[in-house]
Amino acid sequence: MLLRSAYAPLLSSFSTITNSLTPTVRQNAPLLLELPQLPPASAYVHLPFCRKRCHYCDFPIIALGSSSDHHEHDDPRISSYVDTLCREIAATKLSSTTCPPLQTVFLGGGTPSLVPPRLVSSVLDALSSKFGVSADAEISMEMDPGTFNAAAMKELMNLGVNRVSLGVQSFQAELLRSCGRAHGVGEIFEAVEIVKTCGVENWSVDLISSLPHQTPAMWEESLQLTVAAQPTHVSVYDLQVEQDTKFGTLYTPGEFPLPSENQSADFYKMASTMLGNSGYEHYEISSYCKSGYRCKHNSTYWKNKSFYGFGLGSASHIGGVRFSRPRRLKEYVSYVQDLEKGSVNGRDGVAEVKDLAMDVVMLSLRTADGLDLKSFREAFGEAILVSILEVYRPYVERGLVIWLDEQRREVAADELVGVSSSFNHKLAYLRLSDPDGFLLSNELIALAFGLISP
Repeated sequence: MLLRSAYAPLLSSFSTITNSLTPTVRQNAPLLLELPQLPPASAYVHLPFCRKRCHYCDFPIIALGSSSDHHEHDDPRISSYVDTLCREIAATKLSSTTCPPLQTVFLGGGTPSLVPPRLVSSVLDALSSKFGVSADAEISMEMDPGTFNAAAMKELMNLGVNRVSLGVQSFQAELLRSCGRAHGVGEIFEAVEIVKTCGVENWSVDLISSLPHQTPAMWEESLQLTVAAQPTHVSVYDLQVEQDTKFGTLYTPGEFPLPSENQSADFYKMASTMLGNSGYEHYEISSYCKSGYRCKHNSTYWKNKSFYGFGLGSASHIGGVRFSRPRRLKEYVSYVQDLEKGSVNGRDGVAEVKDLAMDVVMLSLRTADGLDLKSFREAFGEAILVSILEVYRPYVERGLVIWLDEQRREVAADELVGVSSSFNHKLAYLRLSDPDGFLLSNELIALAFGLISP
């Protein structure tokens, strides 16, 4: 079984990538999925404020309470954090003397729509002053129903926010309550109406499947209502039960009232079928979009490009190195103070070329585009690539893995007597099938990992 929950162990196995590559890999790496040698052109900004913590959430957040109006009145917790955040941005060392302006900015959380627009403006101004922001940059913001009105939406749009990720999660009141969500179903429809009437062209709906007591009929209704709302993008996440959450104390994965693995797989297949039949491209394991509306910022991750991260618990990927900020506010404030003094740079860890190869395999196979075999061979050598292709041959025959030629036409396993002898002439890409291959992505990617790092 795949999805967000299944990727946790894979992510942890290569979370630190460094720039300690051999000269050969360094020379060829730019061919491979725009490997992280170019300066970042994307920034993730963590705005950790929520009205309360959802029962499934283990993100670093600051719970504000649900009674006060944070847009109309100064909340010192928000203003103080934003000040620290802007100081972090200002103190960050540029990764290159020729840094490009940011092409994507993602304001995530938490619930960023709880931050008053004037403070969002401060963050965007800090990014612009430090790095520059392209005039046509994609600027995304996560927003929860019930946390913004039309006036706030228009003000955010005037600041440059041009993409909204709406945290719906479910259209059933009982599921929203059981998840600890702060909004109701009525507020979902109000939020959708605000987004539409304000003229936000590019917007996404986020849904969660495999929730406690969720039935196929409930999931089908959520998908139907999502399609009816006509967002340009839909993200579908399978519930991950984290140990240090309320759900982690209440439920054991695979046991009632959580759906079984087979039921979760059926939820995934239902989403793939219904959204596909409604004109949405399934371009990444958890992501669907109308033509031309792939999330540019998230594509930075899937293509293994460099990116900046700012704020509590956020991660950066710069110069081949991944590093994170502290998850606790007090430690984060100290981190920024040390950054201003020049006593920290946040970049630690040593990895090997095999870690980079595993990184590329997992990120590529999350997407419908798949793994570019020519680039992979030029960066890491033909021997490991041939081994990967051979280990996947039985899964090609079963329809779980797909081989493609230069024109992205499917190549059957029986068309190749030996992979190595016909590689240059026939195979160009490798991807997982939708939905069955995606559903077994954990196991399939682990097969490649076993060859890269035996």
